[in-house]
Amino acid sequence: METILAATLAAWRRHLHAHPELSLQESGTAAFVVARLREMGVAEIAEGIGGHGVVATLRRGGGNRSVGLRADMDALAIAEQNESLPWRSTVPGVMHACGHDGHTTALLGAAQLLLDDQSWTGTVRLVFQPAEEGYGGAAQMVADGLFRRFPMERIFGWHNWPGLPAGTIAVHDSAVMAAGCRFEIAFEGHAAHAALPHLSRDPMVAAGHCIVALQSLVARNLDPMAGGVVSVTMVEGGEAQNQIPRRVTLKGTARWLDDAAGEALRLGLHRVAQGIAATFGVEATASWQQGVAVTANEPAARDLAAGAAAAVAPVRRDVPPAMTGEDFSWFLKEVPGAFVWIGNGPAEDGRELHNSRYDFNDEILPVASGFLAEVAKRALSGG
Repeated sequence: METILAATLAAWRRHLHAHPELSLQESGTAAFVVARLREMGVAEIAEGIGGHGVVATLRRGGGNRSVGLRADMDALAIAEQNESLPWRSTVPGVMHACGHDGHTTALLGAAQLLLDDQSWTGTVRLVFQPAEEGYGGAAQMVADGLFRRFPMERIFGWHNWPGLPAGTIAVHDSAVMAAGCRFEIAFEGHAAHAALPHLSRDPMVAAGHCIVALQSLVARNLDPMAGGVVSVTMVEGGEAQNQIPRRVTLKGTARWLDDAAGEALRLGLHRVAQGIAATFGVEATASWQQGVAVTANEPAARDLAAGAAAAVAPVRRDVPPAMTGEDFSWFLKEVPGAFVWIGNGPAEDGRELHNSRYDFNDEILPVASGFLAEVAKRALSGG
């Protein structure tokens, strides 16, 4: 990639970093994307897909194959602490702490590379997705007719990965990222004076035992070779220090790498909640709200992605999956595809994802754009 394009990409990325927008609020980011695409001469641009989503279409020649490339656009409700960065966030309490500014920019770069390349024929869909950070943007785009209105045979995406050498591309055999849910367990008892516990039915004691018991779901219910996590992250209850409360609610998240493990965790959570409630004479209500599915590469698309990656950068095939979740999984439920990681460099000193000192590494933008363009061309050629 020419130096002038690399410099342009860095400037675009830094502009987006300085002007982050939360999930469901990405109107400015979408407008920036559309403006850059029009400057490139892209004529087919659809806006407002599943919220602030943008889908641009590139066509060349008479080829009848089609492929999708995806980038996410939203930021996080995190206050940035990179005071020395000239391009630090200008929006209080909001920052690009996951690198979606880089993902969006890399897809714009891929668009330019494809426009400049006369060697391919067919249709490329550039999918700029909103609301990836827990707000179901991919599912909203699907519900809005993404694959019906903009047909594509395969779809590819990527995520920057701190801790992986900068520019190295990791391709997983199957699972890349985990499925996940948010759960709540509410224990309802009988309030009483804290000095007269025999007059209560104490939901706080039940909640405490439940926190510990939930850890047995992974340790004693899943195959040790299967990936799974259950984490209680919030406890809500109580109004006064000298009162045993009537109600205590536990909230948390569960993650898994295959559907059987997920179902075991779901059933186990309900079983533990009801068993604890019966033990302590309280009532329990448990809810389980699935978020993303397992992000798993389809074999043929995986191999195609690995070949494209090898053409532009060093490739790793031995990196284990992560228990983080990825909205791209909903696209993979609709069409075959693959998702790769591109190393962002060292993760020390706050450079890990979702950290208030994270910043995307602009040096990997040419690699990311090059990979996206290369994988699109290979998919269109029947690879």
